[in-house]
Amino acid sequence: MKWTDHSEKTLLQRSFLFGITGIVLSTLALLNSYFHVLDAPMGPLNGVGLALQLIGLSLAVLVIRRRKLSPEIKERAQKMILVLGVGFLFFILSI
Repeated sequence: MKWTDHSEKTLLQRSFLFGITGIVLSTLALLNSYFHVLDAPMGPLNGVGLALQLIGLSLAVLVIRRRKLSPEIKERAQKMILVLGVGFLFFILSI
């Protein structure tokens, strides 16, 4: 089944899950680079976090590009794009 075949609510829910997981992983990598809790490279963890945020962002954009959206779904997708975009920029600039 394609991603475009799913309903808007399902896509927004998956966008949220991918985005929050990416933000948590990137935050863990950022905190470990400052506090040195684990003596391990955090580059791959940060990369996976950024990739998950991009997937969540692209799913939210996929929802907003659909036709005949209800205003509630459109507003939620716009908020998701804003939050994930700002989070992605923050973690890119903190590298």
